Amino acid sequence: MRADAARNREAIVATAREVYGQRGLDAPLDDIARTAGVGNATVYRHFPSRCALVAAAFAETLHRIIDRAARALEDPDPWAGFAGHVTFLCELQARDRGLADLLTTQVTAAPGLEELRGEAYRAFVRLADRAREAGGLRADFVPEDLVLVLMANAGLVHRTAGAAPDAWRRFADLVLDGLRSAAATPGAPPPGPEAVRRAMRQRGDSLGYS
Repeated sequence: MRADAARNREAIVATAREVYGQRGLDAPLDDIARTAGVGNATVYRHFPSRCALVAAAFAETLHRIIDRAARALEDPDPWAGFAGHVTFLCELQARDRGLADLLTTQVTAAPGLEELRGEAYRAFVRLADRAREAGGLRADFVPEDLVLVLMANAGLVHRTAGAAPDAWRRFADLVLDGLRSAAATPGAPPPGPEAVRRAMRQRGDSLGYS
């Protein structure tokens, strides 16, 4: 790749991160191209689809989430490792509306991105299993409950970003208290993994990422 082409690509990816972070995954490519100071044809030359650009913009963050989960698994207190990781994910969503969308949206046309998301999800499952086996996490917790929490937090972030940007902290504290085994009361049955995956696919379809 020529030096000028490489610079254009880096500018597009950096701009995409910024625009998605401010506006969410439904930000138009035209706006990203204009903000990056390049033409639409240049964007499509480097990224033939919206999915390809999203994958380039968020791969680094997903690697960061995976690394953070690995460190959480080393915490000698299983509950602290679990709760800290949930708080970390909620905070990332609060800082980045694009990531708030991405963590609960299936991007089926970007298999590399989905593979990273799967790795991050499996790491979280290990955190949850560890916390539940140690007695800190309620016994009826299932992995897709994390997706429900992140869906709820994404909605909160979208609605409070301008007026109460730290509202997510209150939400995370309340959710984590409810997930403690000591506070558990009988809950409604979970929707099931297929229903949650279907909701994530539908969100991806609505954004044009399938």
